[in-house]
Amino acid sequence: MDSYELIHLEEYNQTGAGGTALSYTHKTRNTLVKLYNPGFEADRAMAEFHTAQAVFDMGIPTPKPYRLVTDGERFGAEYELIKNKRSFTRIISEEPERLEEISVAFAQEAKKLHTTPANTTRLRSYKKVLTQFYQEKDLVPEALKQRALAFLEKVPDTPTCLHGDLQIGNIIRGGDRTLWIDVGEFSYGTPEWDVSMMWTICHRMSVERADNLFHLKPEQLKEHWDIFLPAYLGTSDPQELAAFEHRIIPFYCVKLAYVYDMAFHTQLPEAALQFASQALDI
Repeated sequence: MDSYELIHLEEYNQTGAGGTALSYTHKTRNTLVKLYNPGFEADRAMAEFHTAQAVFDMGIPTPKPYRLVTDGERFGAEYELIKNKRSFTRIISEEPERLEEISVAFAQEAKKLHTTPANTTRLRSYKKVLTQFYQEKDLVPEALKQRALAFLEKVPDTPTCLHGDLQIGNIIRGGDRTLWIDVGEFSYGTPEWDVSMMWTICHRMSVERADNLFHLKPEQLKEHWDIFLPAYLGTSDPQELAAFEHRIIPFYCVKLAYVYDMAFHTQLPEAALQFASQALDI
């Protein structure tokens, strides 16, 4: 049975903040703690830790997970600290002239990940995660719920790796290493689940949220997408690119309600609900 070890935050410095958690670097050891915000249950941190262990054991480049921890109120885990690391989004924000280079590199890493066979005995099927979500929760109108379940029935359950939150803030460089981070939603399935979420980050992010989460402007995220997609698909044909974008939007719409419930503990805002309904032709 896993147990949480109590840590004392005076031994750490806060070094990061995300939408659901804060991160702290130990003052003397090369470790980093991620603590979920108050309100997230201990089981959430435990599930993420076990997933991180599975990802690390598969040989996917990611910081080594060490232990489950708590500060007495919040729950999380301690990981290997990657010294002098910068996320891809930080590189772009600090050196905007490198946008094309980093966007192409991200496409190459994403393609590599999406062609890596997953350990399906230790990772979740993303299709099954979403199907269970819609079957067990009533967080969207019944018509949208039924359309989502019908869509999920037709989606292939591809046994290849998915990050679950694929975006340039979740990949870092430290020295000569490139690593994936925040792998709590790592799973397996068809790559459209990953790429569709990145599409919305690059196309539907507000100015304030783009700055808070990525230190970038929405137009930079859009430019990143326009570089990423041809590199990822291996084609610059406008019709093929447009067809792919059209195909992935339903994946985003079906995933969206789950993301809001998981990350924010809220139902879909009205604008997002209307977008999803229109995209799924309800």
